[in-house]
Amino acid sequence: MKIILNSIMMMLYMPAFAQANVSSQTDTIKTQDLMDVTITSRRAGTRKMGGTVNGVMINKEELFKAACCNLGESFSTTPSVDVNYSDAATGAKQIKLLGLSGTYVQMLTENLPNFRGAAAPYALDYVPGPWMSGIQVSKGASSVKNGYESITGQIDVEYLKPDDEEGITLNIYGNTMSRMDANADANIHLNSQLSTELLAHYQDDYGHHDENNDGFLDQANVRQWNLQNRWHYSSCNYIFHGGIGMIKEKREGGQTEHTSHLSHLYNIDFETNRYEGYMKHAFILDPEHGTNIALMSNLSMHQLDASYGHKHYDVNQKNAYAQLLFETQFTHHHSLSAGLSLNHDYLRRNEKETTPGIYAQYTYNLHDKLVAMAGLRADHSSLYGTFVTPRFHLKLTPNEIVSLRLSVGKGYRTVWALAENNYLLASGRQLVIDDLKQEQAWNSGISSSFYIPLFGNTLKLNAEFYHTHFNEQAVIDYDSNPTEIRITNLDGKSYSTTFQIDASYPIVKGLDLTAAWRWNDVKSTYGGKLMEKPLTSRYKGLVTASYKTPLDIWQFDATLQLNGGGRMPTPVNGLWDEHFHSYEQVSAQITRWFRHFSVYVGGENLTGFRQKQPIINAADPWSSTFDPTMVWGPVHGAMFYAGIRVNIGRL
Repeated sequence: MKIILNSIMMMLYMPAFAQANVSSQTDTIKTQDLMDVTITSRRAGTRKMGGTVNGVMINKEELFKAACCNLGESFSTTPSVDVNYSDAATGAKQIKLLGLSGTYVQMLTENLPNFRGAAAPYALDYVPGPWMSGIQVSKGASSVKNGYESITGQIDVEYLKPDDEEGITLNIYGNTMSRMDANADANIHLNSQLSTELLAHYQDDYGHHDENNDGFLDQANVRQWNLQNRWHYSSCNYIFHGGIGMIKEKREGGQTEHTSHLSHLYNIDFETNRYEGYMKHAFILDPEHGTNIALMSNLSMHQLDASYGHKHYDVNQKNAYAQLLFETQFTHHHSLSAGLSLNHDYLRRNEKETTPGIYAQYTYNLHDKLVAMAGLRADHSSLYGTFVTPRFHLKLTPNEIVSLRLSVGKGYRTVWALAENNYLLASGRQLVIDDLKQEQAWNSGISSSFYIPLFGNTLKLNAEFYHTHFNEQAVIDYDSNPTEIRITNLDGKSYSTTFQIDASYPIVKGLDLTAAWRWNDVKSTYGGKLMEKPLTSRYKGLVTASYKTPLDIWQFDATLQLNGGGRMPTPVNGLWDEHFHSYEQVSAQITRWFRHFSVYVGGENLTGFRQKQPIINAADPWSSTFDPTMVWGPVHGAMFYAGIRVNIGRL
């Protein structure tokens, strides 16, 4: 790590000789007659999605503002998505969108459902940051094309494409928590129609850090190998995408070897092997009307062998998904999308489900001033029978300054309680899982965007309000019984209401400032009482600043987060407080751009704040009061990192 830091600091402070050289070249060019002039502008790192669904597109410019080693670390500069540790022992993380956990967010990779069931608790670590070309985050009830599961929204990851510019890119990263990442991607164009891409990732994160001296590792030690091979073929009327991938990961947590007062240590050990493949076939029937037929499918097998002290959990989940899609645009005003889908999940003999479905979605577009999209799908679950999913979206754009969106829709979700929440096995409490029903919820929302000319630039304002109401829900109940964590069916009310406002404006040339505020009201019924959902912040504030010098040589990025307090589960024997308080976090990064590479140094959680007691009763891990799942804040202090990105160019 010291070698990486020293090398990068030398490159960062390479003279102003480079800038002077560029400047002199510029002066020389000005004296020449130019036949062609190319004007370039800096593309916004985050922009609104253009359709009827409210959402944002996060591109590489935004991802480069932080280290973004994986998907879970890619949302630190965006206000809509929160990422928190699920527990302080295994390193499991979860997304929160519209105040609710990531299980209500449908995870997609290039419009194909992915990372389901047993993969969900650690899915955010399975997508390396350098592999992503962008992320689409949509809020509320999404399109029915991708299924019935999206309740609070969708997160769709776009990987680098085989038909991108040919060449090799390398990324090496290291931090003061003893983590090192190495990434490589190579695009090979075999001919004008066929191209392939190789993606490789290696992570070594074995640090054995225990900053709070509670005898437990602050974060799990992880070693991961991740490989993908992707293909692209196109002709006049046919397009093919396909690929295969594999992940092998070893994860270790628990007590450190220096804990000597116990006869045996409390250890957490994970072995994960994941294999997946996908195919997309698109047949273009009428380019003028956008008429096409597409067949998309993916297969995955996720093997997990996990130990939590004396508890053991293993699963071999197999998932198969296929979709046949037809789309056409009858006129400029009317378009239709219809299709068939099939999803199959198999975890073990008594945990399996097959769900065929059919859907249709109609869109009316009146000169882009008014766009209405109505979708309806019907599915038949082998566990829960037939159910219908209606969804409706409306977008109004009366002028260039104002845009309004409305949405309402229903979502369903089959709960694989133990697979999706296996990190709860780390607790000393007894985990009890009832016979769970299929989750059902309605989501409705309204959002507005304003583009206001101000002092020669554009002030972008966004405001949104969403409400999610559950008819059926699998509730994780910490409160009713101090010796149990029970996953049970909802008996009463459960809802989430969120309001968010954000603004962005280029203060001066090259300097962009974004500020956001979100308020959450999330409640559910526990033991017959309607209470705040535990471990959920009531509000969040975010301010980001990004400055790039006129010659695009230096870039400076900083982010301030204010995370509001919230309710803790009902205390047992006074081992923790009833509420947790608010806290701030600051992160910053400096990037030095060269012609074919860039180097960056930065830090996260620069305020040094960390939760003092992320593990309850760490001194007695074999007792019923031991619990590492009471996490509401950072589990380690300030961290510094450095890295280098290299673009070798054409092969």
